[in-house]
Amino acid sequence: MLSFSHVLLSTKLTVTRQVEDFSAGTGSSDCTGVKDGSWTVLQLVEALGSCLENTDPRTRGRGIQLLSQVLLQCYSLLQEKEVLHLVLFYENRLQDHHLVIPSVLQGLRALSMCEVLAPGLAVSVLKAIFQEVHVQSLLQLDRHTVYSIITNFMGTREEELKSLGADFTFGFIQVMDGEKDPRNLLVAFQIVRDLIVKNYALGPFVEELFEVTSCYFPIDFTPPPNDPHGIQREDLILSLRAVLASTPQFAEFLLPLLIEKMDSDLQSAKLDSLQTLAACCAIYGQKELQEFLPSLWSSLRREVFQTASEKVEAECLAALHALSACLSRSVLSSDTEDLLDSFLSSVLQDCRHHLCEPDMKLVWPSAKLLQAAAGASLRTCHRITRSVVPLLLEQYTKHPQSSQRRTILEMLLGFLELQQKWGHVEEDESALLSLRAPVCSVVFSAMTDPSVQLQLVGIRVLTVLGSLQGFLSPPDLELVVDHLLRLILHEEDSQSSEAAMEAAGSLAPIYPQIFSGRMVPRLGEELQSEREEEGSRAPRSLQQRCLQALAAVSTRTSIVRETIPVLLQHLRRVQKGSEAGNAQDVVSVCQSLHRVALQCQQDAESCWYYHQTVVPCLLAMAVQAAMQESTHPLQGKALLEEEALAAMVPVISAASTHLSPELAAQSVSHVVPLFLDGEVSFLPQNSFPCSFQPFEGGERLEAQRRLVALLMAFVCSLPRNVVIPQQERLLRELLALSCSCNCPFTATTAAKCFAGLVNKHPAGQQLDEILQLAVNRMEPGLAEGPHRTQALTLLLWVTKALVLRYHPLSSRLTDKLLGLLGDAELGPVAADGFSLLMADSPDVLHKGCHADVRIMFRQRFFTDNVPKLVQGFHGAGPDVKANYLKGLSHVLNHLPKPVLVTELPTLLSLLLEALSCSDRVVQLSTLSCLQPLLLEAPQIMSLHVDTLVTKFLSLASSPTMAVRIAALRCAHALTSLPTTVLLPYKARVIRALAKPLDDKKRLVRKEAVAARGEWFLLGSPGR
Repeated sequence: MLSFSHVLLSTKLTVTRQVEDFSAGTGSSDCTGVKDGSWTVLQLVEALGSCLENTDPRTRGRGIQLLSQVLLQCYSLLQEKEVLHLVLFYENRLQDHHLVIPSVLQGLRALSMCEVLAPGLAVSVLKAIFQEVHVQSLLQLDRHTVYSIITNFMGTREEELKSLGADFTFGFIQVMDGEKDPRNLLVAFQIVRDLIVKNYALGPFVEELFEVTSCYFPIDFTPPPNDPHGIQREDLILSLRAVLASTPQFAEFLLPLLIEKMDSDLQSAKLDSLQTLAACCAIYGQKELQEFLPSLWSSLRREVFQTASEKVEAECLAALHALSACLSRSVLSSDTEDLLDSFLSSVLQDCRHHLCEPDMKLVWPSAKLLQAAAGASLRTCHRITRSVVPLLLEQYTKHPQSSQRRTILEMLLGFLELQQKWGHVEEDESALLSLRAPVCSVVFSAMTDPSVQLQLVGIRVLTVLGSLQGFLSPPDLELVVDHLLRLILHEEDSQSSEAAMEAAGSLAPIYPQIFSGRMVPRLGEELQSEREEEGSRAPRSLQQRCLQALAAVSTRTSIVRETIPVLLQHLRRVQKGSEAGNAQDVVSVCQSLHRVALQCQQDAESCWYYHQTVVPCLLAMAVQAAMQESTHPLQGKALLEEEALAAMVPVISAASTHLSPELAAQSVSHVVPLFLDGEVSFLPQNSFPCSFQPFEGGERLEAQRRLVALLMAFVCSLPRNVVIPQQERLLRELLALSCSCNCPFTATTAAKCFAGLVNKHPAGQQLDEILQLAVNRMEPGLAEGPHRTQALTLLLWVTKALVLRYHPLSSRLTDKLLGLLGDAELGPVAADGFSLLMADSPDVLHKGCHADVRIMFRQRFFTDNVPKLVQGFHGAGPDVKANYLKGLSHVLNHLPKPVLVTELPTLLSLLLEALSCSDRVVQLSTLSCLQPLLLEAPQIMSLHVDTLVTKFLSLASSPTMAVRIAALRCAHALTSLPTTVLLPYKARVIRALAKPLDDKKRLVRKEAVAARGEWFLLGSPGR
């Protein structure tokens, strides 16, 4: 057996051999032996003995380098006694030759990370570094190592380092003094900030610490190109600012520096100084600012009055705001001066008189300064408002010109918005209450002025005044409503009328009683009188304004309960009218009802009231009109016009989407029996001349069948968990109607309703049966007969419903649709159907109506079907190739652009061929697809630049305006391709683009100017 001494000797020989190899430069710092415990660090040191004692400093350096690299990998395995000996060894080596020092520092960095470091060793190491090492003479990496040692000790040995007192601060100042590398500065700035924030003793070295950091202010650093470290100028700026703004002790040194840099000619220095001042104000008090306030105010005022830079002005105002806020926070004692009051007095003294100057040159700079100070606190707001608002009111009276009055009123608006920021008006604090009468007088005067711009500002001021609770008295509120009504109804300029409606919508939730009791009845009376007065000047315009205003103020349940009856009563009057334009009147009422529905959706009470009031009423009026049409055919029934029914659809849909499942179930139990069984008992005024049978045959019931659009709006908007009564029967009736009805509008709405229900239907046998029934009805209908178009419409909508939910049958139906592209009669319609499949539908099958829409259905459809479209195109006859191009163009046009870019190389040739197609829809869709690709994939597109230039210039002369515009936009986008590729075509394109400059359409000329300008600049310097 081998004795222990033999094993130890073998280990020593192994270690010695590795050390000798490393010292000779032929080995590596492999520390596997230390990691697995086969030999200790002290054995390594012993083996290094001859190397460490060598007279050649390079050899000693290699030995210490090996030891340090081993320690960096194994420091967590060291014992406390080993660490003690190593620390003493390394401290001693700090006095060695300068070539050895970098390796010594690496070893100390490893030891600084040891958890078993004995108390006192951290202090000992730092003292040794401070005394023995001239840090700034080292290389960047070695200086970074020193900062890392200090950072490690500050993180783990904070109390020990604090025991050094100010000596630690002084030592670090010596270490950092003269540092220039941005990588090291980021670490050094963080150490300084930690010194301050963690309350290390600065002693008498506050100024020295400030000087050693402030010498870098303002930061002037431009990162080199392709900098691997990624340090930006902004990183250094923020890091240094965090130091300078970390303690009030720097104030006496920093504020003079900031004032000096504010007066600099460099904009970057100004901005940095202003931002640093604002940051300092967060921790300063009156004591630090007192001496420098006059100089600071002088610099800020001068910059705002004289600067041409919006950035500098904005930062000056932010700094003034921060100064005022800082002074507002300070707690006053009985024997101290109120610095805030004296500071604001200086601000008012220097700015107030500019508000009275006849030429008004410095009006806005002065107003901005005053508003910046006033916005700092409630106290500053009261102080400045009390002084400035009376002056502005006086100036408004003195200046008769509308333009000057508008400027004054805009300034008043700024101060009132600040008052709004601090909440409601306090009786004992606000100077505004004492000025209530003159303020209201000025605002009402502005609202009656002939100048539209002055009216608009007056309306904005009125809105702010209304938001100040307690400011407007009840008589004032009545006047407010009267003025708004006058502007809404009788002001010729639409801007003022729309602004007044918006103001009414903002104020109505605050004062619901006055608006529901005063404005709503007046609007209702105006609507009624307009219907009665045949020969009025512009009845439809006035009627439109009344309807829009009623919708605008319907923001609270109490107001909705007043406005909805007015709107529905007006709709009834429209229904009874006989003018040719009745359908447009119905659309106007429905648009207002739709806006009210959207405003009610967030409030459950309003939503249910709206639903149970509006939906039955609309259904009753439509059913009555349809029955009258069935028994006494008349022309021009307004409610049965397609545009009127289409306008009612979003009203019913918006009224149903946000219902709770319980209320939705209650409502659906009435609506579905109405259409299936003619159950009209729940409708208001339900004495109808005949029965309601929309799913029965016969030409006389055609009007009733059109109302399936309203059924669609309701059942397709319900949440998915609402059970629809008699759903299977309803689906069969809709299926039959969609395939057999001669009216395209009715057939399409029945198909959409069927598709909407199928999309939400739970998977299972019932769904499979109804889908099979639909396929059995569609296939014969598509093959032959008079209803091929209706069958295709049903196919498109059912396919969309299934594609959205990833149903397995969707691929079979899509293949059927692809087959129809070769049909001479249905091919063009089928091609357009691909747009329907990919686009968002406004009334059914979208997320807003709770449809089952999978997140990446477009990408999946693209992957499954575009190869089939391409294959079909290549195999198709010349007379139907355009159908495949149109379908492909629609699919690509709706595909997310990042997906399209990846597939571009294989599809670009087809897209270019599509540009030669004579179909305008194909041209427009393809151009819309290519424009973003020119911007996002210039390298690929540049391979086909000759073809692209030729096609775009040709289409720029298309007879269709939309195609001309799209072609010119693509010609413009071509300039994003590499300049070297485009230069050979520059002269040709510029000549060709001269023609559309004289186009008869303004929008075409506009695009031509933009495109030609970019081509002119192509290749010029600076591009």
